[in-house]
Amino acid sequence: MDAILIALQDFLGDSGGAGLLIVALAAAAAFALSMGLSAFVMGLIDPIRRRIVQLGSENNERPSAATTMAANLSNFAAFVTPRSEREKKRVERMLIHAGYRSPSARTLYYGIKALLITTLPMAVLLASPLLPRITTNQLMLFAAIAGYFGWIGCSMWLDRQVAKRQRALRAGFPDALDLLVVCVESGLGLAPALARVADELAVSHPALGEELALVNAEMRAGVERGVALKNLSERTGLEDIRGMTALLVQTMRFGTSIADALRVYSEEFRDKRTQAAEEIAAKIGTKMIFPLVLFLFPSFFLVVIGPAVIGLIEVFSQLGK
Repeated sequence: MDAILIALQDFLGDSGGAGLLIVALAAAAAFALSMGLSAFVMGLIDPIRRRIVQLGSENNERPSAATTMAANLSNFAAFVTPRSEREKKRVERMLIHAGYRSPSARTLYYGIKALLITTLPMAVLLASPLLPRITTNQLMLFAAIAGYFGWIGCSMWLDRQVAKRQRALRAGFPDALDLLVVCVESGLGLAPALARVADELAVSHPALGEELALVNAEMRAGVERGVALKNLSERTGLEDIRGMTALLVQTMRFGTSIADALRVYSEEFRDKRTQAAEEIAAKIGTKMIFPLVLFLFPSFFLVVIGPAVIGLIEVFSQLGK
């Protein structure tokens, strides 16, 4: 800290107004960090929260670590939480697609984002004595870049989690559909068939098995089958599952055979997967143009034309003599 103060004093003596601006920015960052830490500490010593935790412990219902952390970060997360309800619902939907269905998931997400935005620039400023040759403008630029990475880092992580979970659900959907067709055609109802498929997929495809088990649990709790299936499509966000749930809802509405509907959808789904594979295969030729032009053609020209170029250079060198 003394080294930082000495560097700031030297800079103030050299550049005047720019130094005052740097000091103001550093003071603002320190103020934001102190506000965040104070909000975190106030969350820890809040008597209302302590009483809730005490009541929960008296009822042998100890809150989870995520719930406790979200309660402590609630005040800090308010600094970066958007005011738009549309943006809040979009983040909640993405968290659900990623598999985070806890009520405290959104608070944790924004709280961690606020911590990264605050702590990363402060870490850059505190590390400045280790880099004596760096200028103050470069230091402020690196601090701003660190804060920007803290802002987009959580969003990038959430996008990757959504893509990863949807990839796992998409990989297990064909097996689940085939098992569901077999179970329904063997005489099981929709709820027992979903329960059996969920049990079978618990090892090979745990994400999809968990979703199907949750649908079965909603049905047993009294939720209508159509609503439970729509909730499944909303939680996953996959077009394939959304098409299956729409087909099942329509089948139950008109009273037609669920087995026949699933059989037809299974055949259409196989055709759709075949068409998607053919589309990917047809794009390979176009995608291979850039690697060929950038990597293969230069080496090919070097091998084919290189000896001729060397021979021409030798001939012209002899003519010059």
